[in-house]
Amino acid sequence: MIPLIDVGSRIRRLRLERGISAKEVAISLGVSPSFISGIEKNTNKCSLENLDRICTVLGVTLGDFFAEDREELSPELHRLLASAQKLTPEQLESVQRLLETIGKE
Repeated sequence: MIPLIDVGSRIRRLRLERGISAKEVAISLGVSPSFISGIEKNTNKCSLENLDRICTVLGVTLGDFFAEDREELSPELHRLLASAQKLTPEQLESVQRLLETIGKE
């Protein structure tokens, strides 16, 4: 049997880890903040389309959203990963080289 996940709590946790307000998510989706709050409290249903849009705002894929919880990353690493997802391959390579150089010190 596949365990059910608490979609609302997971959205809230990801949102807070990234320092994004419910209002910011609501504005991005074109809905009210109370609708987002209802999703997070599991009193409002969240369509797959809205969940995909929320995931985009939070900087995660649907696959990552539904993936089994792995070792939890710190909020700082989540922010770093969210920023890295917006970089071009060339920029990522530059960041990787910089991190390797810093790590050697």
